Amino acid sequence: MYPACRAFVLHWLKVPPEPHPPAGAPASLRVFRAGKNFLKLRLLAWAVAQLIAFGGIIFWTVILVDVEHTVREQRVARASTPPPPTRINFREALESAVPPSATPPPTTKAKASKSRPRINDWATFKGMLVNLALQLPAWMFPLIWVVKVAGILAYLAQIPLTYAIRRLDYEMRWYIVTDRSLRLRSGVWQVQELTMSFANLQQVTVSQGPLQRLLGLSDLRVQTAGGGGGDSHEGKQTSLHLAEFHGVENAAEIRDLILDRLRLFRAAGLGDPDDAAYHVTVAAVPPLPPPASSATLAAAHELLVEARALRRALSASR
Repeated sequence: MYPACRAFVLHWLKVPPEPHPPAGAPASLRVFRAGKNFLKLRLLAWAVAQLIAFGGIIFWTVILVDVEHTVREQRVARASTPPPPTRINFREALESAVPPSATPPPTTKAKASKSRPRINDWATFKGMLVNLALQLPAWMFPLIWVVKVAGILAYLAQIPLTYAIRRLDYEMRWYIVTDRSLRLRSGVWQVQELTMSFANLQQVTVSQGPLQRLLGLSDLRVQTAGGGGGDSHEGKQTSLHLAEFHGVENAAEIRDLILDRLRLFRAAGLGDPDDAAYHVTVAAVPPLPPPASSATLAAAHELLVEARALRRALSASR
């Protein structure tokens, strides 16, 4: 079922294929991926969210059934009970005849306590829902049940879709490093791709939280000039000067690789591969001669053997 959901999500969201390699020698291309525990952690968060949503569905379904049953009982009791005869309450009549100025106005606390009922237990909460439902017409409960069933069907339909998105978020992460630059792509719903040249790279740091330390994961951050105010959240890039290898298992290896290639890049002094001066410098360098064929190598080897033999003969004659 997952391959079908995967193909549907990729086609529906128009997710592009794997990114093209950045500038650099093809032989120096290295591709890194997030660790497997990173996928397990994301799936665990997804499962917890699904269980919370399922518990909410069960909770409100039980409440709806209970409230509907209570409202029906009260409506049947009201319909079968005749209205009481009208009686004159002389006490209420006398109190109503007193001028309003003679009765002290209620205090602000009394008004607030009457206007804001407090929910202290389940009976109070249920009573409020029952009183609210008694004010609704009889056809509202079938409509509520239609909405409830539609919500349950939508919940069931989103399970494979959200699972595929979570798993694709792991599969569609690309961390590409060459001898001159790096390129990172992440995201399925919102695809983000960031390319950095070693010309402006300033800092490479590795961070690891307690949960990541338990799972053997780390975050590698690569910062360029002007990237002091940027930050990242859950693998999403929020700064053009900050790139993050999120949830990798070999952060130290990637850090050492980037630092070694950065040192070689600066030692070469060729500048930025995207700069015009870089292309002029490369064009000025004469091309290397083509590699020799096997026949040429064999002839050179024979000449070397004969030269060594001639040297030994001359040494012996002396």
